Amino acid sequence: MTVKEVLRAHARHQAGHAGTQGVRAGTRGARAECGNVRADARAGGARTRVEGEGGPTSSAAPAATVAAGRAAQELGIRRAEFELAVHLGLIAVVGAPGGGRPRVHEEEIARLREQPGFPDGLAERVRTVGTAEGAALLDIAPARFTRLARAGCVSPVTFYLNRYRAVVWLYLADELAAFASREPELLAGRTPLGMRTMLESGADWRSRNWRSQRIDRLLNRTRDPWARTAVQASALDPVQLAEVVDDPYERAYLVRVRPEPVFGRPGSMAAREAMGELMLAGDPDEILWRRVNLILELDGAREDRPAPRPGDDGGVRTAPTVRAGAGAGAGAGAGARTGAAIPACAAEPAPPPVRPGASGPPAADVPMGKGLLARLGWRGRERGAG
Repeated sequence: MTVKEVLRAHARHQAGHAGTQGVRAGTRGARAECGNVRADARAGGARTRVEGEGGPTSSAAPAATVAAGRAAQELGIRRAEFELAVHLGLIAVVGAPGGGRPRVHEEEIARLREQPGFPDGLAERVRTVGTAEGAALLDIAPARFTRLARAGCVSPVTFYLNRYRAVVWLYLADELAAFASREPELLAGRTPLGMRTMLESGADWRSRNWRSQRIDRLLNRTRDPWARTAVQASALDPVQLAEVVDDPYERAYLVRVRPEPVFGRPGSMAAREAMGELMLAGDPDEILWRRVNLILELDGAREDRPAPRPGDDGGVRTAPTVRAGAGAGAGAGAGARTGAAIPACAAEPAPPPVRPGASGPPAADVPMGKGLLARLGWRGRERGAG
C-alpha cells in the first residue's frame, strides 16, 4: 500500500467508527443480529428482573459468562488478538468465581458484535505489524521506520523473542496509519536536526514507551490506591524501591496486590526474563520520574488505609474493575499522574525535533520540597547543590 492508500484506508476506518456505514452495512447488521439472537437466548435468564409484591427488585441471576477461547471464537478473532484487545481495554473481562482465568460476559460479546464493521473492525484494531511490514504500510524503508521508532514517533504495543532470543517489537497497524496522517512530513525528506542529534547519541525510546503505555493501561484497570502504587513500583528494581518504600511490610504488600496482565506473563523462561528486564526503568530521568510518581501514589495509599502487618486479619480491599471504554476521564487523570515520558512526535501532533532525554510532562505541579527530595534519595545531591 502507498501512503495515499494508507491515508484513505485510515479515513474510511475513522468514518466507520463514527457510525457511517457503507453498502455492506445491512449484511453486517443481519449477521450480527443472528449472533445476537443466540447470545440473547443464552443470557435472557440473567437479564430478567425478579418481580415481587413490592415491584421490581434488585436481585437478579448472575450474568452468563464464557471462557476466553469461546469469546474469541464468537468474536471472530484469534486468541492472541483477543488477549491484546483485553490489554488495550477494548474487551471487558471479569474474574472467575473462586479464582481462575478471566471470563467474558455474554452481554459484552453481544455489545461488540453490534458495533459497526463487525467482525473485521475489531480484528483491524488489534492487528500488529513488525518493522518490515510497518515500513511497507507507510511506504518507507525499514531503516527509516526503525529510526522513527527509536525516536519515539511510533510506540510498540507488544513484543516477542525470535530464535536468537532477541526482542522483536510489534506495533498497532491502526496507530501507524494515524501517525502517517498526522505526521506525513516525517515519512520523506531529511530527518529533522533534533531527531538526528538524538539518534546519533544512541537514544532508543521503544522500551521506554512500551513501559509507559503498559503502566497507564494497568492503572486504568484499578482504582485501589495500593494496587496503583504497586503498578508504579513495578518499574523500579529492588534497590530503587527500597530507597523509596523503606517499610518492608509495605513492600511485601505491594507484591501481593500488584496487578498483572490479565492472562499472565509469557510462558517461556526466556520470555519471562525479557519481560522482567523490559519492565524496569533504565535512564536516570525516567527512574527519577517513576520514583516521584511512586511517592505520590504511596502517599494516597497510606491515607486510604495502612498496609497489613503480621497478625492482621484484614483482607485486600479491591476496587471495581473499570470497563472498556468507561474510563476516559479516569484515563486522562492516570496519564497526568504517570507522566508517560513519550516524545512530542508520539504523544502530540506537534512535529519533532524531540528534546533528548525528555522526562515527560513538566514537574511544576509536583511538590518538589526538601521532604520529597530526601525521600527520592537526593540528600547528598541536595547538600552538594547548596
